[in-house]
Amino acid sequence: MARSPEQNRIARERSHEALLQAAIDVFAEHGVEGATIADITRRAGVAQGLVNYYFGGKEQLIAAVIDRWFAMLLGIARGEGLEPVAPAPDDLPAEVRLAAIIDTALGMTAVALPLQRVVVALQQQPTTRALFAAAERRHVEGVAAAEDAVRAIFRERGAADPAMEEIMLRSLLDGIVGQRIVYGDSYPLEAARRWVHRSYGLPEPAAPLPGATKPAPGSESEPRTRASR
Repeated sequence: MARSPEQNRIARERSHEALLQAAIDVFAEHGVEGATIADITRRAGVAQGLVNYYFGGKEQLIAAVIDRWFAMLLGIARGEGLEPVAPAPDDLPAEVRLAAIIDTALGMTAVALPLQRVVVALQQQPTTRALFAAAERRHVEGVAAAEDAVRAIFRERGAADPAMEEIMLRSLLDGIVGQRIVYGDSYPLEAARRWVHRSYGLPEPAAPLPGATKPAPGSESEPRTRASR
C-alpha cells in the first residue's frame, strides 16, 4: 500500500536526521577528512545518494553539522535544551538565568560531546575554518542576540564591563568543553560545574547534570584528568 504524504514527510525527516547524526558520529570518530560518504550512509542505514538529495554533498553536510551546533549554542543562551534544567525566562532573577546558561552549556557537553568535538576541529583546521566562518555569518544576528542576552545578565548583576564578563564566561565554558574533549570521562565535569557556580556566587546545584562524568579509576578522593583511559 502506498504511503500517505504525511508518512512520506515523516520518512524524509527521519532519513535527514539519521544522516546528520551519523555524520556527527563519523566525523567525531574519523575526522572530517577521514570520513567518507559511504561511512556516513552505512552508519545511517540509508542509500549513499540521499546525501546529495538532502544536502548536496559532503561539504554541505559539514555545513549542516555546524548549523546544528549553532542552534544548540543559541539555545544555551536562552537556557534551553537540557532536562531537568528548565528554560529561564527574562523575568527571572539574573542569578537564575546565569545558572541556567552555565548548566545548559555544561550539560550539553555531557550529552553532545561528538558534536562539540567535531566543531572544535572544524574551527581550527585550515581546510574547514572557512566553512565555520560562513556558518557564523549565517547566524550572526542570533549570535549577537545571544551575546546580548548574557551581557544583560551581567549588567543586572552590576558588572563594570558586561561585554568582557560575557566573553570571559564563554572562554571559561569553552575551556571546560576542550578539556572534556581531550580527557573524556576522567574530566570531573560535575565538580567543574559546581566550581563555576561558586565562582559566580550562585547557589549549589540541587541535582547532578545528566551524563556527568565519573571519576577516573583510583582518583575518587582527588580528580586527575588523563587522556589515556
